[in-house]
Parts: sequence; structure tokens; C-alpha cells
Amino acid sequence: MTSWRIAAFALALAGLPLVACDKPADQASRQATIQIGGPFQLVDMNGRPVTEKTLLGKPTAIFFGFTYCPEVCPTTMAEMTAWLKALGPDADRLNVVFVSVDPERDTPEQLKLYLSNFDPRIQGFAGTPEAIAKTAKAYRVYYQKVATEGGGYTLDHSSAIYLFDAQGRFVEPIGYGGPPERGLAQLKALLKG
Repeated sequence: MTSWRIAAFALALAGLPLVACDKPADQASRQATIQIGGPFQLVDMNGRPVTEKTLLGKPTAIFFGFTYCPEVCPTTMAEMTAWLKALGPDADRLNVVFVSVDPERDTPEQLKLYLSNFDPRIQGFAGTPEAIAKTAKAYRVYYQKVATEGGGYTLDHSSAIYLFDAQGRFVEPIGYGGPPERGLAQLKALLKG
């Protein structure tokens, strides 16, 4: 073998371990990606069945909360109402969903009454305790019942709005308490695709 062939062969062999090492790392990074979102079977404020497929075709903003929430939920829905107004006609190209994590109290009728205080484009979804638990797990949402004095309860829950593209793929969250202009900019970017 000539010296240039030996050098070429050595270089080729030297590159093989890097290629072989690259594949498992790439596969490992794909496996480490957290999936947010997934199948669900709930009902809307009119009692009609809804699934994740109901939301396909438009970008979606989903918030998980409950109608008896004293601060986070009404604040978030008021912000969403302001953002939808600021978006103008473009807001019609967006699904906005409030999913209740309080199946004991939040019936479709209760959701309809609560959401009547906010932009009419905000949809409310409810379900059985099992359906809500399955949906929350798919969307990586935390919620837990907390007893209050007098035998009542409240709920601790995640406070972010989850943004999805028109194909149902998770894009990013809007964090609670962030600057309103940032949330509006995130919705505009979501609509642009």
C-alpha cells in the first residue's frame, strides 16, 4: 500500500468511531425529549364531546385551571381576553381553551357561566375525574386538591398557558406573571407559524 492510501485508510478509520458515537447520542437526545400534549376525551361547555383532534387546523393556547380559583385563573383569562382583543381579527385563527382540573364543581354549565366574563372565543372543557387526570398527565400539568378550613377545598395547579401549532405539536409556554407584551408577542409568533 502506498503511503497516501495508508493515510487515507487511517483517516477513514479514525472517523468511524465518531460517526458510531454520534448515532447513539442523537438517539438518546430524541428519547430524552419530553412529549407535551396527547389524546384526550372531554366535553365542551355545551356538553359536546371534544378530543385533541377537535383543535387541529388552528394554533392552540391551552390553560388548565378551575372556576373557583381566586387569583391565577381569572388573571390569566383576563390577560388572554386582552391579548385576543389586541390581535384583532387574527384572534379568530386561534383556539383558546380553558380545561378545568376541578371535575367535582366545574360542570359544562359552570364553565360556561365563568367564561362568560371573558372573551367569547375562549372555550371551556370539562370531564370526569379520570378523563381530567389522563389529560393533565398527557399535558404534563400538575394539580392537587388542598383542604381548606370549614371542610372545603382549593386546588394547586400549573399556571402556564401551553402553546401548540396547528398540527398539535407543543411550541412553548407562556409563563404566569410575565410581561403582557411578551405573551402577546408569543401569540403573534404562534399565528405566524
